[in-house]
Amino acid sequence: MQYIGIDLGGTNIKAALVDPEGQVLAEASAPTGGLRPAEELCRDIAALTDRLLAQADCPRDQVAALGMGCPGTVDDHTGVVVYANNLEWRNFPAADCLGALTGLPVAIGNDANVAALAESLYGCARGAQSAVILTLGTGVGGGIVLDGRLWTGFNGAASELGHIVVEPEGVPCTCGRRGCLEMYASATGLLRMTREAMDAHPESAMHALAAKTGVDGRLPFTAAAAGDAAGQGVVDLYLKYLARGVVDIINLLFPEVIGFSGGVANQGEALLTPLRALVEPAIYGAADDPRHTRLVQCTMGYRAGTVGAAALARQMLESR
Repeated sequence: MQYIGIDLGGTNIKAALVDPEGQVLAEASAPTGGLRPAEELCRDIAALTDRLLAQADCPRDQVAALGMGCPGTVDDHTGVVVYANNLEWRNFPAADCLGALTGLPVAIGNDANVAALAESLYGCARGAQSAVILTLGTGVGGGIVLDGRLWTGFNGAASELGHIVVEPEGVPCTCGRRGCLEMYASATGLLRMTREAMDAHPESAMHALAAKTGVDGRLPFTAAAAGDAAGQGVVDLYLKYLARGVVDIINLLFPEVIGFSGGVANQGEALLTPLRALVEPAIYGAADDPRHTRLVQCTMGYRAGTVGAAALARQMLESR
C-alpha cells in the first residue's frame, strides 16, 4: 500500500505518492491560488490527488491514507486547522473535509512538524532516538521528534521554537512579544541586520557585492569569507543569537541531533562550524560530558513536506 503526502503552502500545493519506506514514486503540484474558501481549496487538493494517481497509474484502492502538512496551528489529534493566518483558516475541519472528498483516512499536521518527521525518519537524523529540526527561512520553524514520532503537545501547538526569547526587550515579534529567536535567526532577521550594518559601514564590501547580487542571506557570509569586517560582524551577530536559541533547546531536551533547513542553512559548514564552537561550551554539563548534540544540515530538501506528511498518515494508521 502507498501513501499520499500533501505540502500545502501559501503559493503552491505539492503532492507525492510515497511508499512505506519513504521513497517518492510520483509527484505533482498546483498553485494554491490565493485566499479563497477552505472547502474550495480542499476540492483542488482532491483533484490534485486524482491527477497524481493517474500520472502514477496507481489505483485508489492501493492508497492506504493521505497526510497533509499545513501552515499554522493544527490540532493533529482531530485534524482541525485551528488557525492558519496566510490561508485565513480558523477552526477548519481539514481532515474531515479532505476525507469526504478523497474517500481516504486523512492525517493533518503543522508543515514544519511533518518536515521534521521526514528528516528524522529518512534524512539528516535517520537512526537517531531524538531530533529537533529548525527551519531558518522567512521565520524560524521547528519540529521535535522523539522515538520516531512527533511531539506536538496536548493541543498540537508544541515546538514553536522560533518564539524562544533570545534578546529581552529586543525587536518586536509578530507574536506580540519582543526579542524572539525568529526576529534574529530567520532570513528576515539576517537581512535586517545586514542592511543595518551596510548603513553603518559605507566602506563595507557588502555594497559592491549587493550591486551585483542584491541583498540576500548569502551576502554577509560571502563578504565575511572575503575578509570584510562589517560582513563578519553581521555573521558573528547572527551566530550569537542562533547559538542562544540552540543552547536553550539543547538544555531543555538534549536531543541527539539538531538539523537545520531553510535558506540560511544552505551556508552549510560556514554556518555550522562556528555555531558548534559557540554552542558546545555553553551547554549545561558540557565540561563533564563529552557527548554533544550533533548539529547538521538537513538533507531532504523540498521533499521533506510531502514525505513527512505521508509518514504522518502511515503512523496514524499504525496507531489505530
